[in-house]
Amino acid sequence: MKYTKLSNTDIKVSKICLGTMTFGEQNSEKEGHQQLDFALDNGVNFIDTAEMYAVPGRKETQGSTEKIIGTWIAKGNRDKIVLATKIAGPSPGLSYIRDNMGFSKAAIYDAIEKSLKRLQTDYIDLYQLHWPERKTNCFGVRNYRHFKDEKWEENFAEVVETLNDLIKQGKIRHYGLSNETPYGILRYLEEAKVKNLEQPVSIQNPYSLLNRTFEIGNAEIAIKKNIGLLAYSPLAFGILSGKFLGGKKHPKSRVELYPQMARYNSPEVDNAVIKYAKIATKYNLSFTQMALAYIHQQPFLTSTIIGATNLTQLKENIDSIDVSLSEEINKEIEAVFISQPNPAP
Repeated sequence: MKYTKLSNTDIKVSKICLGTMTFGEQNSEKEGHQQLDFALDNGVNFIDTAEMYAVPGRKETQGSTEKIIGTWIAKGNRDKIVLATKIAGPSPGLSYIRDNMGFSKAAIYDAIEKSLKRLQTDYIDLYQLHWPERKTNCFGVRNYRHFKDEKWEENFAEVVETLNDLIKQGKIRHYGLSNETPYGILRYLEEAKVKNLEQPVSIQNPYSLLNRTFEIGNAEIAIKKNIGLLAYSPLAFGILSGKFLGGKKHPKSRVELYPQMARYNSPEVDNAVIKYAKIATKYNLSFTQMALAYIHQQPFLTSTIIGATNLTQLKENIDSIDVSLSEEINKEIEAVFISQPNPAP
């Protein structure tokens, strides 16, 4: 395994992070524990979850992922991992989580206490804002649309102050952002600087061969302001494993189990995947590992969040850390990207 540090901290994290949103939906508690054990045995010390998980979000399974990780932690594993979780932002469909789905002080305090209880720990290493409180383009929305009646500007300061209060109390060590835009990242950084408080140390956004929108504005900020990317959906729901090529069906896959999650379902995506798969075949590479290796090499990256539903997938994902792409392979990948950029934002 290869390691780095969370930006502006002394916390060493594996450059592959285990994503857990399948725990409690596609994976049982036993399977979740097996994945956690396997990841740890193979050098992965970074675990990511969220209060809304399992995915897709629904009342019956909300919090189940944290609970499964919690029963694993209770076996004596807390000091072996760097633990990250997230507070959900406003969403009409998730009102069952709590009455106030914003990032008010009361909402953050309510969320952190419940996560700590489910996770069976007294602190979180990295506490993240799952998506912006304001209305903006994320989760596959390409362009920003302004809403004149929106009122949210004043809350950046309160959020930074509240999260820093939690740091002082020892309930979290650091905080990060997720699904954020350049504007949002800079506003949080500005508030922290003005108040001489700790700034966010990470930004968890989608990044893959099918979605490199992070490079448009966020990558420059990530490097120059030292706020590293935690790349999620690096295989685009398994699309970049190549297992769906030629119209192949996998009834237990996320794509087929949850057709409402159609972010990576389009003719443009299919065409790009075929082209990328040909590169992997040409150089005798696993398509999965080529796709992940491309992400691992980026200078703005802290860690790649991988997810799996079985140990075979998990092993292939973890082993990608030892794959290096030649200049020639990178040039061919870039040629495909230029011909068909970001088909699945």
